[in-house]
Amino acid sequence: MLTVWILPVSVRITRVLAALLLLSSSGFSSELKVRVRVADGQVAEETLEADSERDVITVEFRQGDGTLITFVADFKQDVKIFRSLILGEPERGQSQYQALCFVTRLNHNEIIPSESMAKLRQKNPRAIRSAEEKRGAEHLAMNVAVNLSQAGQLSAHIRNVCAEARGAVYSREADVRHWLDRGVEGSMFEILPPAAGEFPGLRGCHATRDLWQPCACSYSLRLEWYPCLLKYCRGRDAAGRAAPYKCGIRSCSKGYRFDFYVPQKQLCLWEEDG
Repeated sequence: MLTVWILPVSVRITRVLAALLLLSSSGFSSELKVRVRVADGQVAEETLEADSERDVITVEFRQGDGTLITFVADFKQDVKIFRSLILGEPERGQSQYQALCFVTRLNHNEIIPSESMAKLRQKNPRAIRSAEEKRGAEHLAMNVAVNLSQAGQLSAHIRNVCAEARGAVYSREADVRHWLDRGVEGSMFEILPPAAGEFPGLRGCHATRDLWQPCACSYSLRLEWYPCLLKYCRGRDAAGRAAPYKCGIRSCSKGYRFDFYVPQKQLCLWEEDG
């Protein structure tokens, strides 16, 4: 188990038992590199960046197949962004890589606050981490296309993170309705065919032979290790009163499956053998 300590002024601790440390030092941003065990047994290096001034967290790592996964949590706008840069197959007419971007609402209990993340320090950088809690995969029907040129209304980070995705920036109808209620312009969204989120009448890409036919694509990814919860310990202040303090983190692993429309199977070749 990984333990993190953040000490209030009134609490004095003489021993450090932590593998990761939460320091009460000043500074708005930080970068932490963590070695993690991924699903195929290989070891990947995750980069976790936190900017407490902009209230944003970024998690990035490269999968064994070369795919670069980026996750961004924008706490100011309650938006999370997933981006995958997938190596293409030039011999089959694809470009060097294919980019996908998925934009959904962020719940603040999904990951620790950016202020706490910015204070994480690692005691043993060579250690290989495995998440304490493995959460099940979340299944998301991404049936709305997002216009990248207008996406700054949702989050200032979308245009930079999703720049390579261009026409492959997706969201889901339930989140879009929430954003419309908050005053976001509806012109940035386009409901993808078919109108319903489960793609009735549209064949899955794995069952479609023609590379140039539209189909329903699925893409899965997993965040292998991230601090999902803060832990609190009991302590006492100088007056002897109970004073709980942050003393650790809980690490989680969580999977996501995104279903979305593509105008041609050529954009979903990983499903070919599904």
